[in-house]
Order: sequence, then structure tokens, then C-alpha cells
Amino acid sequence: MTDQILPADHVRLAARATSRDDAIREAGAILVAAGAVEPGYIDSMLEREGSVSTYMGNFLAIPHGTNEAKDQIRRSALSVIRYDEPVDWDGEEARFVVGIAGIENEHLDILSKIAIIFSDEDEVQRLIAAPTAAELHALLSEVNAS
Repeated sequence: MTDQILPADHVRLAARATSRDDAIREAGAILVAAGAVEPGYIDSMLEREGSVSTYMGNFLAIPHGTNEAKDQIRRSALSVIRYDEPVDWDGEEARFVVGIAGIENEHLDILSKIAIIFSDEDEVQRLIAAPTAAELHALLSEVNAS
């Protein structure tokens, strides 16, 4: 279903990222491959990270583009990568990198749903323990509720 913010094929499990910027590129590449954003959106994700960290706590980082890159978003979408080895995010440990692109202010609603899930430490442990990408997607499926 293409109208989902987070379809199953946008959820990936990865062993490790070599750097924070590589993790951002990987999350952005899923959005580009899905046709949700133009390739230049990844540059704006890196630019935003350079000015303000998108690390949120509880092993979660939510890289997203700058306001100037809004014209590079074709439709709202998320990508989720869970890393087995934490990514060094400016001294913090990120296990989940959630790439986000939102049309108009849709990203605020999406961010709110992600924040609720990740504010629950038991839920975060379930996300870390999910053995497959399909099970991880199922645990995150409430972000698709409108």
C-alpha cells in the first residue's frame, strides 16, 4: 500500500553504520528510492544535522531536511533503520534512525506518534528485540493510523 507513511519495505535491519552521516544517507536513500523525496533532500538532512542534532534520546535519531528543502518532498514518508551496533550520534548511542519527510505540517503529527512510541522504555526494548524487519514494522504500525 503506497499511501502508508511507513510501508513494510521502508523498515530495515542493519548490522552497523560507519558514521552518523552514513546512517543519515541510508535513511534518506530509502525515502529517495520510494519516490517520496528528491535526491537533494539527503543533503538537506545532513545540513540540518550540522546545525542541530536530531538525536532524541532512548536510542532514537530522527534526521530530516531543512525548511528550505520542503520543495524536495513529493509525499510524506518515513524510513526506519535499526542498527545492531549503536551509531555514535555526537556522543550519544543511536540504534534507530528514522528518516522523515512531511508535506506541509504532516511531519509534526508523524513526529508526535514516533515520540510517543519511543518515550516508553519498555516499548523501545521490544523494538530492539524484534527479530525481523516485519516484526519491527508491526510494532511501529501505529504511525500509519490517520
